[in-house]
Amino acid sequence: MDFISKLANASRKSQSLLCVGLDPDPAMMPEGIGVFEFNKAIIDATADLVCAYKPNIAFYEAMGSEGLEALKKTRDYIPDEIPVIIDAKRGDIGNTARAYAKSLFEYYKFDAMTASPYLGHDSLEPFIEYRDRGVFILCRTSNKGAADFQSLPVGNKGEKKMLYEVVAEKVNEWNKHGNLGLVVGATYPEELKLIREKYTDMPLLIPGVGAQGGELGLTVKYGADRGRNRTIISSSRQIIYASKGKDFAAAAGKAARELCDRINEHLEELK
Repeated sequence: MDFISKLANASRKSQSLLCVGLDPDPAMMPEGIGVFEFNKAIIDATADLVCAYKPNIAFYEAMGSEGLEALKKTRDYIPDEIPVIIDAKRGDIGNTARAYAKSLFEYYKFDAMTASPYLGHDSLEPFIEYRDRGVFILCRTSNKGAADFQSLPVGNKGEKKMLYEVVAEKVNEWNKHGNLGLVVGATYPEELKLIREKYTDMPLLIPGVGAQGGELGLTVKYGADRGRNRTIISSSRQIIYASKGKDFAAAAGKAARELCDRINEHLEELK
């Protein structure tokens, strides 16, 4: 099954647009628990509430070989029907990009990944050619410094546009296999609105709600697609660190349920 179909099925089954970020930080985790055990407990508590999971590879790489082993075990533990997006933000050329693609899609078997557009189409082509996998291209990211480049006005086809708009246009052009999406942060709702209005059915990965301050109501209003199955609203710290005690998994499940319910309430308001 290709990524888009898997995402749609998971969204329908769980009645959810929520993606839980699996970003283990030993400084914030309960004492005495390993990374895989932590992730396993979070997954057990939230699997019926999500449309996807999104581990960020940096947290695992920072722990060396043990962290990467935990990442592989985490990936293998997640139920097959739930898509897993690896937040890796890769972007390189030639053999390097092909090696990244082989690692993420063949060894780890992730369903989708994030990638940077800065080096252009040839740096993304090795990922795009995995037609059954999703590739989310960084477009308007949720961090404060995003405007340093992404909001720069540039000339394109005789008119001035923001760089993030040009990125979205290019990704739409490159989307020959229907497996591309965009990363658009919840912290920039007007930009999110513009992107969704122009690309009504393109999958959007939307980080930035919760700890980063994105307003959930506007995120749902401006970001949700018509079919309610190509929108991924991601939250990490707000859920997985809802408690540092022994009840961390139950607290994560409660936080995920509350956020999922709030998203669905906002969706109801759009009808």
